[in-house]
Amino acid sequence: MLNKEKWKKKIKAILSLDSHPGHISAGFAVGVFISFTPFFGLHTPMAIAAAFIFRLNKLTCITGAGSTPPSPSSPSWASAISLAGCSAAFPPRSFKSKLQWQHLEKHGTSLLLGTSILGFIAAVAAYFICYYLVVRFRQKDETLAELTKEMEETGEDME
Repeated sequence: MLNKEKWKKKIKAILSLDSHPGHISAGFAVGVFISFTPFFGLHTPMAIAAAFIFRLNKLTCITGAGSTPPSPSSPSWASAISLAGCSAAFPPRSFKSKLQWQHLEKHGTSLLLGTSILGFIAAVAAYFICYYLVVRFRQKDETLAELTKEMEETGEDME
């Protein structure tokens, strides 16, 4: 069961992290991109690895990877495959409604390309939404507002 107060506390903790809003938003956006990949069960390890490799905020990267529901459904995969099918390199093929690996084998490249395109679009949107929310949340607290203003002027984290 979802505990509303617990989630509010977690979101407030993320929004008030002592880091540049762009750094927080970038971690979240990379996590959202990872969540769109068809590599189920590997989203969290991929988010941790990406956070270490690209020196992103680990908490927001993992949160972004878990923010979207898994997409092993026929409509989302079919839309990803047809999106990739718009490219001349990957002509569209008919997609069976049954989700069985032998049916997905011939659609692997299109599936990966399509989910990557959808993930990129979602990641860009998530970056700007998260950035706006962090800045907006910090404006409510005078200390955090001043810290954010200094971070935006200098373009780096204040230690």
